[in-house]
Amino acid sequence: MKAKTPAAWEHVQLAAKLADLKDDHYRTVLTLSAMLELFIEKGILSREELTAKEKAIDEQLESLISASLHPMA
Repeated sequence: MKAKTPAAWEHVQLAAKLADLKDDHYRTVLTLSAMLELFIEKGILSREELTAKEKAIDEQLESLISASLHPMA
């Protein structure tokens, strides 16, 4: 018979996985931020273009989320 893993140990493992995800998220955001700053510095895009695109994507995602939460609306 297989021994059960104690609940406390499962919580420790879950916390460790969460910490890894937070570290991965931080590094991803840091890399994207650096890339965007370089694009702006090199004149590939402007801060205004970036802001407009962020707003458009945010509005689109909000609409999709709202539609999925209220499918009959």
